[in-house]
Amino acid sequence: MNKAASAPPRVGLFVTCLVDLFRPSVGFAAVKLMEDAGCVVEAPAAQTCCGQPAYNSGDRDDTRKIAKATIEAFEDYDYVVAPSGSCAGTLKKHYPGLFKGDGAWEERAQAFSDKVHELISFLTDTLGVTKVSAELTGKATYHDSCSGLRELGIHDQPRKLIGSVKGLKLFEMDEADVCCGFGGTFCVKYSEISNAIVEKKTANIVASGADMLLAGDLGCLMNMAGKLKRQGSDIEVRHVAEVLADMTDQPPIGGK
Repeated sequence: MNKAASAPPRVGLFVTCLVDLFRPSVGFAAVKLMEDAGCVVEAPAAQTCCGQPAYNSGDRDDTRKIAKATIEAFEDYDYVVAPSGSCAGTLKKHYPGLFKGDGAWEERAQAFSDKVHELISFLTDTLGVTKVSAELTGKATYHDSCSGLRELGIHDQPRKLIGSVKGLKLFEMDEADVCCGFGGTFCVKYSEISNAIVEKKTANIVASGADMLLAGDLGCLMNMAGKLKRQGSDIEVRHVAEVLADMTDQPPIGGK
């Protein structure tokens, strides 16, 4: 991996709720990748949710309370990095708007937003990482999550690093950039529509010929893994960070 040229940047890892509760291995993989790239990484204990569920439900008051606590917890770090395009998108794109015209908080929110990055984009675009030392024999396909792709422009970055994994070949699925049907609270409010969307997505995953599905958002991965398992598929589902960090000793998402 390329090393950061200057003094080691201090990175605050925004773990995310789903990683914390369901897949801690993604957090450990994120730490390894950033430390290998020359960063000093910490996960502030005071962090909680990014506030996206409240924000998407129209509850701006509670979202602002969550945002203030998050900004304060990460204010002393050079960068804030999340292994999720969805959470990173909320922190980077929506926090500033919550405090428009709100005195000092508007400036603090913008300063916070400016140093927020999604993990893989941070590695490639900010730190200049071009390859990893991981090895994994197999055929993978990659799903572009909606928030990461459309809010943060994440598309080529994960594919570049996946291409450097020794023994792993990338098989692009049809409509890789189409929603998987998760959408946070969307899959709860509109379950029938969500199910129809994920059925089409899993059909494309299977048709790709890959034996492994990768993505950068755990919500998407859990949704697709659940559907694949119910369909009897043996396709392995993993967060891309686990593969790039050479940390695939944990069972795949959704189990075998």
